[in-house]
Amino acid sequence: MLSSSSSPLCRAYDLAMLDLDGVVYVGRDAVPGAAEHLAAAREEGMGVAFITNNASRPPGAVADHLNDLGVPATAADVVTSAQAAATVLRDRLGEGARVLLLGAAGLEEALAERGLVAVGVDDDAEAVVTGYGPQVPWGDIMRAAVRIREGLWWVASNTDGTIPTPYGIAPGHGVLVDTVRRFSGVEPVVAGKPERPLLDETVRRVGGERPLMVGDRLDTDIKGARTVGIDSLLVLTGVTGLAEVVSAREEERPSYVGLDLRALTEPQEAPEQADGSWSLGGWTATVDDGTLKVAGGGAAGDWWRVVAAAAWEFLDASGDVADTTGLTAPDPDAR
Repeated sequence: MLSSSSSPLCRAYDLAMLDLDGVVYVGRDAVPGAAEHLAAAREEGMGVAFITNNASRPPGAVADHLNDLGVPATAADVVTSAQAAATVLRDRLGEGARVLLLGAAGLEEALAERGLVAVGVDDDAEAVVTGYGPQVPWGDIMRAAVRIREGLWWVASNTDGTIPTPYGIAPGHGVLVDTVRRFSGVEPVVAGKPERPLLDETVRRVGGERPLMVGDRLDTDIKGARTVGIDSLLVLTGVTGLAEVVSAREEERPSYVGLDLRALTEPQEAPEQADGSWSLGGWTATVDDGTLKVAGGGAAGDWWRVVAAAAWEFLDASGDVADTTGLTAPDPDAR
């Protein structure tokens, strides 16, 4: 169940490991209030690291984007799945290894920084690495997939099935990974969340005795935090909505749920259980005959927390996902 913190999270934890897409920005635009909320958390002494499964852009470009949005950052503050993938490759193959590259500039730069040589789909190679790259030709994907089926070692930057964009939720690199996996019958080594390499590299580089993972995805950000044994905050500014929250299995449940990054500067109370219901801040949630019901009124963040608590208790007890038909979340401005 959800954890409780009587102190603002920015005081209870010394490092926020922030996912980017859907948390700090969506496409080229900042999530409303993100810059101000992060500034407030930093003023309380919380360190920040920006970690992303998106392997397409180099850390310097990501930092420039963050600065343009009013979020101070340097390349050293950014850790990408491309960097984690390149570290996995170097640790196994050594510097100078030739790696077939199927991705964008961020992955190419990460390989070069670790002394690896990026090569094309028809060149001699010891491994293939794939990452999100919207301009990758289908013909290159086909050639790489055949070589993977023939035995070339494969490292994937991440397996995100979707990515938030200004025009809606779009297919992510995970769609390509699934296609190549089914064709080749090969499971890749995955560097990004929810696997360990990216999060381990972040802690190793940035430090922090009490890190908190902050993300918008249950299957990568939150599951990744649980994989490495750290607490997590789910924010609702990206791809996760009511359907995903109520159906979350144990390994994908966050320690805290917040509307957005303002949650870093606020205490996080957990709902209390009594007589088969869960209550917090004026809201009460119950599951009757499989249907999730919420009564009362109050802050929108508290609504989400009682919903999560009631839905997860029912899911664990019955194995079924609670029916949310007709249930509508309150206006996020109702804080």
